[in-house]
Amino acid sequence: MTATAPKKKRLSRVESQALTRQKLLDSAFTVVSEYGYDGASVERISEDAGFSKGAFYSNFSSKEDVLQELLRVNASNDVEDLTALLEPLKDTDEILAAIRKWSDSRSAGQRWGTIAIEFVRRVIRDSGPGSPQLQIFERQWSGVGQLLLDKLDLPGTQISPLNLGGLVLEVTYGGISGFLQVNTSGEMIEDMLRLMIGRAAAKPASRAT
Repeated sequence: MTATAPKKKRLSRVESQALTRQKLLDSAFTVVSEYGYDGASVERISEDAGFSKGAFYSNFSSKEDVLQELLRVNASNDVEDLTALLEPLKDTDEILAAIRKWSDSRSAGQRWGTIAIEFVRRVIRDSGPGSPQLQIFERQWSGVGQLLLDKLDLPGTQISPLNLGGLVLEVTYGGISGFLQVNTSGEMIEDMLRLMIGRAAAKPASRAT
């Protein structure tokens, strides 16, 4: 007697819509990375995700809308992931090494930086530099900066969370360091933070680990 394969649980309407939305976000990232903002049409994004344009418009109002959501989720993930990574660490050298590795992993491929720059250019052109849409990045910078201020001893440092987070994230996503065989983004950030906390002399001889 052959065993009957268990029936797959049918997704609820809410679960199905969430899955569709996530697939569209993933495809938006892929398509914008490959074709740029101008070449990333709603049709291309929908086709890559395996859905109709109707399914796209059931989840997002426009190409700009899906791109903004994509960046919002990425910005939020940066703060959450870095928080989870650093939370159990107490030793300063371990914290700095973890930040270095995180930055190097996030900067790989330079895709996020390219997408963000295209988005910001469009927003400023259409709505001006004071657009609320740009608050995505302000919250991201402040969140990362506050986390680092809380974890690291920065005696006498007057830098704000916004500026500290901005420095770290701009170096991480700036892109150029990924093409130069000189220093990685993580190495530059580690050196900067060591100087800020007065631990330049304690820098490990090797960064292999």
